Amino acid sequence: MSDADHQPSRTRVPMPVAALSDPHMSDAARHPERAEGIIALILFVSMVLFGIAGAAYWQNWSPWIFGGALGGGMFALGFGLTAWGKYLMPQGPFVEERHKLAGTADERDALSAALYERTTVVVKRRKLLGLMFLGGAGVFGIVAAFPLIRSLGPLPKDELDVSNWGAGTVLLDSNGRPVRKETLQAGGIMTVYPSNQLRVEDGGVTFTQQGLATDQTVLIRLSDGPLPEPTMPGREGWSPDGYVAYSKVCTHLGCPVGLYERELELLVCPCHQSMFNVRNGAVPQFGPAPRPLPQLPLGYNDQGYLISTAPYDQALGPGFFERTT
Repeated sequence: MSDADHQPSRTRVPMPVAALSDPHMSDAARHPERAEGIIALILFVSMVLFGIAGAAYWQNWSPWIFGGALGGGMFALGFGLTAWGKYLMPQGPFVEERHKLAGTADERDALSAALYERTTVVVKRRKLLGLMFLGGAGVFGIVAAFPLIRSLGPLPKDELDVSNWGAGTVLLDSNGRPVRKETLQAGGIMTVYPSNQLRVEDGGVTFTQQGLATDQTVLIRLSDGPLPEPTMPGREGWSPDGYVAYSKVCTHLGCPVGLYERELELLVCPCHQSMFNVRNGAVPQFGPAPRPLPQLPLGYNDQGYLISTAPYDQALGPGFFERTT
């Protein structure tokens, strides 16, 4: 097939020109000049209202001024555009004859050959650019991932499994003062925090609070004397002089369990009303909490301060991933 056979058809198809005298081209408005002036005024009002909204935002005016001006400007702009299309644009409908769109067999063959030839040339000549584009896009993707990865924050590591409570950790109140035997009376409750940092200054001892939010522990004194043998095996000696200590982080969704029903001896979570029996190892008595609150074993050091004799024996707070405790 010769090059002349590949030449596309150049046959011109006459297109009818719409005459201005066509009734479909006339304006719908009875007085187009008047309609044009009114629409222009409406659009000008929208511009003014948008300007007021911008000034209100920039100068921090009252919110109702900004909202009212912005809403009024949008309404005026939409109304003006709608009126323009309704009254000043040709109304139609318009009908014109369509020429035959199907090509001949020779024209279709020529088009297929031309498309195939041109695409192969483009691929052959642009391999380097394609590789460069892929390389640039790959580097961009890696760099774009930097802020995403950084925004996730540091890895939690073992913070969900351990706390700052350990053997010999002194219990401190919210003011950083150590807890002694006489700090609470029977029925008293307070939140305590860990402190492993002690330093002697002029014969006195200075304490420094440390720890995570999950280290918060609720301390309750159930009685002035020793408690009966615990129902939980292995917890003998954990409650000197009637003191018990439990994690303040609810095992349901991590809310602070800070409400105490003294008569019933129940710790209550204010979020979803889980109730824990403090005489029975903080076993849930009501609510959605699936596990008891972890208990902290207590004792005294040589200075008479209340301390933890061991760390918590299980992870604090609600369940995560897979737990064995």
